[in-house]
Amino acid sequence: MSFDLVLFGGTGDLAWRKLMPALFQAFRHGTLPAGGRIIGVAREALDDASYRALIRQRFDDVEHAKRPTADDFERFAELLHYQRMDLSAPADYAGLATRLRERQADCVVMYLATAPGLFTTVCEQIAAAGLNEARTRLVLEKPLGHDLASNRSINQAVRRVLDERQIFRIDHYLGKPSVQNLFALRFGNALFEPLWRREHVANIQITIAEELGVERRGGFYEGTGALRDMVQNHALQLLCAVAMEPPINAHADAIRDEKLKVLRALKPWTPALLDTHAVRGQYTAGSVQGTPVRGYREEDGVDPASRTETFVALRAEVASWRWAGVPFYIRTGKRLPARDAHIVVNFREAPHPIFQTPAGACNRLVIHLQPRDGLELHLLAQAHENRAAAQALAPAQLDLDFDKRFGAERVGAYERLLLDVIDGRLNLFVRADEQEEAWRWVEPLLAHWRQDTRGPRPYAAGTWGPSASSALVARDGACWAEES
Repeated sequence: MSFDLVLFGGTGDLAWRKLMPALFQAFRHGTLPAGGRIIGVAREALDDASYRALIRQRFDDVEHAKRPTADDFERFAELLHYQRMDLSAPADYAGLATRLRERQADCVVMYLATAPGLFTTVCEQIAAAGLNEARTRLVLEKPLGHDLASNRSINQAVRRVLDERQIFRIDHYLGKPSVQNLFALRFGNALFEPLWRREHVANIQITIAEELGVERRGGFYEGTGALRDMVQNHALQLLCAVAMEPPINAHADAIRDEKLKVLRALKPWTPALLDTHAVRGQYTAGSVQGTPVRGYREEDGVDPASRTETFVALRAEVASWRWAGVPFYIRTGKRLPARDAHIVVNFREAPHPIFQTPAGACNRLVIHLQPRDGLELHLLAQAHENRAAAQALAPAQLDLDFDKRFGAERVGAYERLLLDVIDGRLNLFVRADEQEEAWRWVEPLLAHWRQDTRGPRPYAAGTWGPSASSALVARDGACWAEES
């Protein structure tokens, strides 16, 4: 299949950090369809040669395993082209349209790696230039709006231009191999599904932890915060993957219908729950992995009196027959002790224990998302062979490392998602109604925190957030995985 991939924001941070390395890996693996062309679009005065030189230079900052050799890049660079554009100028879109119609590729992917405030303008200009053809596919990066109203406004503007089947709202967590294995674990095996319900599950924990602070994104983060940046999209999509019912098939809408049901079943916020089931924090100066770091309010572009949250911990419930009463704990934050994303399914204790077991020990399934990619199954096993200890059990675990087992065959999240866009596969992309339900659920929190004069609770960089996060789960007699 021949394709043209038009990358709006082609000189931006996302383009060189994520998209170009992913496209190069697909090219290296031989999975990028032949006859492709990648057109970077930006305002800088560049031509094809200078754009290729810029991208080559930026590859020096990519992790070593994903850097091309000189020969590799020379071959990859043949796909790279550049179009200088002012995204508000109709004449520039006419020039792009002329270039795209020169060869009539089978599909044209318009990837909007720009500020969300430009999405509506770009879509309107695409339509005015006649580029909203049946072969056009539009990729939208998060955040898609800053609240429910702005999200609806963007989605309505996009749908005036293109059909829903042509719109690919990207959430790169859904492209992670470990998330794909979560679907495979649940719906491709008979082992866990009978246990995947309230009768056997005590609680479920979702953690997305980052060592980094806001880096050079202080200005962006000030208007976003952890709830919008991570919970409304990544964390809730992971919750859906864990809690959804088995779809009738593997088609895109069958999967997305079941995720939508989970979002609609989330227990709504009440004034009492807003105070007891939600914690927000903001990092202060501390030390991460032995390196001293400054606090959030000292970061470049951040208001010295900022009330923006860099940490969120929530207790959610899915009001359904399968999950009624089971707590879902969500935690995400910056400047935490480690870069770590995982899902923990804590199973209930045996109903009638006949062995001596360590206090608080239970069966646990840990799904590692990053930086590891694998599964751990925590069991209890007999600790010793001597007769005196025959009734004592000790923790043991089975560990499946997907990187070791499937390393040569695995692809990164953006690589997988970009190839799916070119193929027209919507399974791993978010539908408009999913986004709206997610915004509807988090909006009461946003409103409550705007009015709450106490602001976020401070936590020292390099710790696991404010102590109120531990208290949140302790009220249910539980604890976060690293505290157990």
